[in-house]
Amino acid sequence: MALTINIPDNILHTIKLPQSQIKVKLTQEIAFTLYERKLTSMGSARELANLSKWEFIEGLAERGIQVHYSENEMNEDITYAKQHC
Repeated sequence: MALTINIPDNILHTIKLPQSQIKVKLTQEIAFTLYERKLTSMGSARELANLSKWEFIEGLAERGIQVHYSENEMNEDITYAKQHC
């Protein structure tokens, strides 16, 4: 299922972003908000935002949003780091 959100032109014109970036940036902001409110996982939010894990984490930091880090995710990162560092 896909979802389309209609934003009236008079509202779009008030958004302080270049018109070419509005769709991408609003989608990313929705993803960050869903993650912040624990309404979706980091993986799903990253997919929606079309960002790598590290780009997403950087975006969280820029917004002052804490990472919800499960023990399983931490173990995966430790394993990855041991294999690649």
